[in-house]
Amino acid sequence: MSAGEQRKLAAIMFTDMVGYSALSQRDDKLALELLEEHREILRKIFPEFNGTEIKTIGDAFLVEFQSALEAAQCAIAIQRALAKRNADAPAERQIQVRIGVHIGDVVHRGGDVYGDGVNIASRIEALAGAGGICVSMDVERQIRNAVETRFEKLAPTELKNISLSMDLFRIVLPWEKKSEVRDRKSEIRKGSVVPKSKKSVLVAALLLICIGIGWWWSTRPHKNLAAPAPEASQPQNIPEKSIAVLPFENLSDNKENAFFADGVQDEILTDLAKVADLKVISRTSVMQYKAAAARNLREVGQSLGVAHVLEGSVQRIANKVRVNAQLIDARNDAHLWAQTYTRDLADVFAIQSEIAEAIAQQLQAHLSADEKARIAKPSTTDPVAYDLYLRARQLDDLSNDPEAKGSLLQGISLLEEAVRRDPKFLRAYCLLCETHLDLYWGGSDHTDQRRELARVALQRAEEIQPDAGEVHWMKGLYAYHGFRDYDRALQELELAKKLLPNEARVYVNIGAVDRRTARWEEAETNFKRAVELDPRNFVVTMEAGSTMAGMRRFAEARRFHEQSLTILPNNPFARTLLGFDFFAESGDVAAWRKQLDMVAQQGPEAARGVAFPLLLCNYAQRDRTAAEKVVALIPAEGIANSFDEASVPRDYCVGRTAWLFGNKQLAQTALTAARAIFERTTREQPDYPQAWAYLGLSDAMLGRSDEAIQEGKRACDILPVTKDSWVGPAWITYLATIYAACGQTDRALEQLEASASLPVGISYGELKCNPDWDPLRGDPRFEKLVLSLAPKENAESSRK
Repeated sequence: MSAGEQRKLAAIMFTDMVGYSALSQRDDKLALELLEEHREILRKIFPEFNGTEIKTIGDAFLVEFQSALEAAQCAIAIQRALAKRNADAPAERQIQVRIGVHIGDVVHRGGDVYGDGVNIASRIEALAGAGGICVSMDVERQIRNAVETRFEKLAPTELKNISLSMDLFRIVLPWEKKSEVRDRKSEIRKGSVVPKSKKSVLVAALLLICIGIGWWWSTRPHKNLAAPAPEASQPQNIPEKSIAVLPFENLSDNKENAFFADGVQDEILTDLAKVADLKVISRTSVMQYKAAAARNLREVGQSLGVAHVLEGSVQRIANKVRVNAQLIDARNDAHLWAQTYTRDLADVFAIQSEIAEAIAQQLQAHLSADEKARIAKPSTTDPVAYDLYLRARQLDDLSNDPEAKGSLLQGISLLEEAVRRDPKFLRAYCLLCETHLDLYWGGSDHTDQRRELARVALQRAEEIQPDAGEVHWMKGLYAYHGFRDYDRALQELELAKKLLPNEARVYVNIGAVDRRTARWEEAETNFKRAVELDPRNFVVTMEAGSTMAGMRRFAEARRFHEQSLTILPNNPFARTLLGFDFFAESGDVAAWRKQLDMVAQQGPEAARGVAFPLLLCNYAQRDRTAAEKVVALIPAEGIANSFDEASVPRDYCVGRTAWLFGNKQLAQTALTAARAIFERTTREQPDYPQAWAYLGLSDAMLGRSDEAIQEGKRACDILPVTKDSWVGPAWITYLATIYAACGQTDRALEQLEASASLPVGISYGELKCNPDWDPLRGDPRFEKLVLSLAPKENAESSRK
């Protein structure tokens, strides 16, 4: 070692400000202002964890720490500070940072640091995503038991100029638990591993489980961090005319051109998806293969259920672009077609259409005149506008900030810039409409003004091309999410399905409306078709499983929920529902707890994520000690429920547990505090049924019977089964719970009979095990009702 050099083991953090270069081009003054604010925030945090700033590289920091733990804690503190700052900042002033942390050998020389520790940290930073933290396996191994977070293992990735193979992990940040699946009252319609961020009416399957405790929600997985598809057995009846368009490799030196490569692949996929004679796998299921260093195409074909795959590469140099594409028979690895296109950058959109039409011809797919015309018409001819659109869509898919609102608003800004550049950009207007509806329907901005912005974007899209499938899709979504106009929504969505026959999200939307209008067979058909088109989409498989569970077809529900777990093996929501499938069908509490324990064993944060269902298991087993331990896991602010970002107060959980196990004094104190919160909510949101149901349950346990019954009825009146067959049964079951707690057996049984007769109504396991029904046990009418829901073998055994 030369004089002045020092070699040692150190933890290296590399940070990067997301989107700074693009912002500099649009508004250099704002970019510099945010850069300085970003530097000020981070520089205040580094010393708190003994971090030494080595240097800044533009908008990036290189920081050294004495231990992996301090580096990780610093990274978490940075993201927490920025998330808090962004929560109230307008979209154009958001600051997003991605962070990479590695521990390894470094050399100090001349005031700088060199070595693999630095190189690897800089390479893995790019994999963290906006607002995220990526760590190497060496860091994860040292901190896994020292920080109250959990880790998601990333798909194998080849790091540029790094020959050493290593496992990489993403730190799941505590505040991300609110962001797994979005829509407050809906299914997530995005093609995604989980979506965009907020909520899904997957939660309706938990609606009845969580009577009186709250609507539990799970920690959020990152949409582009789905586990690679496992080796699959050969699916039966794979259509000959079926294809998956895999992510194209970016061969450009500029890593920013990764968006450009994604855009080429996406346009080809979108064009092919318009051909009714083809089966084309949706974007979410194919995007998981983007990070794969090597692809076993036979396994890909088997996993996705297709006979063919298209793969390729894109290289952009100045104003030239080279696109290479090859069609492969996934069943035998035979190369069927290949072509290289070298054109001016402006011709890239024509290349995409040419490739799509060539593939359709190779697969001998029938192309109607209308389909040919739709393929030939590019989304835009402006590469910059298209880049803005792709970035907005990524924000739409990957909401990493605590409330998602900031990312959606940022996406809206990008889309508005895209349509300013190209006023005829149909898909940008459609995504703009959809994003406004997300804010409206998801509860972030449930105002007439936000809905009007969606209408304006939709109107502009309709003026451009009124007969486009995307326009009919958004018109259906606008009717559904804007007004709950189910008839109009179905009419438009059916038109969209004819024009976009391979768009899985359209089938999800139709299935969602079907569930709300008691069209259960149609819902089953549409969700199963969505799974065929997007088999590696966590949300789609979960929705399909929840639909089957709602129809009391629990064996089929389990198959879909197990499929979800092949995508995200440690997802707490999927494990909860898989366990509940066993419990609801047979009353097997142990099978449910087994799934929950698999989550809880991952650490304190994961255990908090399944606190509600664990509490239910303890109630079902009449285990007071275990129930009180679970209540202790619930944070003071409570647990986020499913309809909006409000929380079920911890006082309610404490009070209900105390009430069930006979601690009257504690129950009185805690429930009184909780009801004050619910009462205030009903004043502020008088048409919010869940608040009325919780208020009624609280009053019932406090002995305020008359008020409780009126409040429970109010919840039923706001959203009855006749208006919504997917969530309506929940209010009936809530009312039955209130009647039982108030000692009104006849009325409780009347409501239970109504709930038991409906899809998504109360299950056998709940009737058999839930302590809420203990006052009814022994009544012949109640026992007959329990028997009517029992598995066939149980019912026959009881009769004998």
